[in-house]
Amino acid sequence: MARLARVFFWIFASLALSAMARAESPRILTMGDSLMAMHSVSGQSIADNLERMLGTQVTDRSVLGARMIYKLPITGAMGMSIPAQYRGEGWDWVVMTGGGNDLWLGCGCGKCDRKLNRLISTSGTKGALPQLFAKMRRTGAQVVYVGYLRSPGIRTPIEHCKDEGDALEARIAKLAARVDGVHYLSLQDLVPRGDTSFFALDGIHPSVKASRQIAARVAALLKARAHAGPGA
Repeated sequence: MARLARVFFWIFASLALSAMARAESPRILTMGDSLMAMHSVSGQSIADNLERMLGTQVTDRSVLGARMIYKLPITGAMGMSIPAQYRGEGWDWVVMTGGGNDLWLGCGCGKCDRKLNRLISTSGTKGALPQLFAKMRRTGAQVVYVGYLRSPGIRTPIEHCKDEGDALEARIAKLAARVDGVHYLSLQDLVPRGDTSFFALDGIHPSVKASRQIAARVAALLKARAHAGPGA
């Protein structure tokens, strides 16, 4: 009888410790477009790798083709609208991408000044992205905006979007430098010149290797901020 009691004690103790560990783990949400969603079917997406690297659950709501500015209500609610992917409260970290499809599919990376300003103004204070960041910060979540891959020395279907991508991320970097709890993670130096191994066969989306290395950068940022303490 005493042996059985000890067995139950250790079972309940293990369950309690597991519950405490889960409660102490940060609640992480990933969201955005194909940069985040790529390889999710095979369990090799940025979110999947981040979960393994941090040893904590990561909730991923990213959707291929999603946009920051998306007006159709039904498919928007299903995730094609990136702002609609942000639901619930209690997130400690939100790791996101967004805006690339708005520029590529929305204006063909051509005459994009109006679209770019709707995403984020030159001052970094107005637009769909600052509005979403502010909503997240009001719930207490820290935000990591992950920039897009560059393709130095490589011909890709989206190479003509470089100027627009640079302008978008420069504005986000300006905002992040000023707003507490918003962090900009650049990938502009991730791809070595002429190295196609960071891209999928379509020359647009990240390869499995790239998704893993992006996740490593995100994990390093989250760990550094955790060690720095609240408000870092």
